Amino acid sequence: MTQWKILCDFDGTVSVEDITDSLLERFGRPGWQAIEQAWKRGEIGSRECMERQIALLDASREELDAHLDGMAIDRAFPAFAAAVRDAGMPMAVVSDGLDYAIRRILGAYDLADLPIVANRLEAVGERGWRLDFPYGNANCRSGNCKCSCAGRAHAERQRVLVIGDGASDFCVAGEADLVFAKHRLIEHCRAAGIPYVPITSFVDALDLLPTLIAGELAAHGSDMPLAASLQAA
Repeated sequence: MTQWKILCDFDGTVSVEDITDSLLERFGRPGWQAIEQAWKRGEIGSRECMERQIALLDASREELDAHLDGMAIDRAFPAFAAAVRDAGMPMAVVSDGLDYAIRRILGAYDLADLPIVANRLEAVGERGWRLDFPYGNANCRSGNCKCSCAGRAHAERQRVLVIGDGASDFCVAGEADLVFAKHRLIEHCRAAGIPYVPITSFVDALDLLPTLIAGELAAHGSDMPLAASLQAA
């Protein structure tokens, strides 16, 4: 049986809050809200939005760390990650957010060993910050091209399960074999005809895992169990 590769979003999916928004609300200099509105209007992509917003952060590393240490994740995610590891399924956190923030938060839950594919946060002086985009793509407006991650998994003959919640997951959802969808991603998958299963938390994802592994999971947008629909494709 072809192995599943799980690509899991972080902000609003693993984390309870959007971490970047939380940092900007706490440490952002004036102007970051206007940049956010330009992104929402479609005038700029998320890469430009994030790059300009992060340049407005005014915080020492100690202040940043203290804030991140107060961020919570979905209470069932550690159990889900353990179950995935025990099943021998590779999983990566694939985010258009901040690698440093993700790594510190996951480290507090003994999950520092999870692969992280995200934008690189770098310090500038004592209180400034900038973003680098090691996983960007010239043809993608996002800082992190999640579709490239899905493409690499498919090239290795793996099935791709995407777990996500919002706009940064819309594109990669179309490249996935299945989506565990939260919030806005549910409506997107429904409208686009993408096979998905709605979840509200990782409690649901954990409950679904044995059925997924057995090939008996029936997704919305598919009239047959997932294993049969993949064989028919």
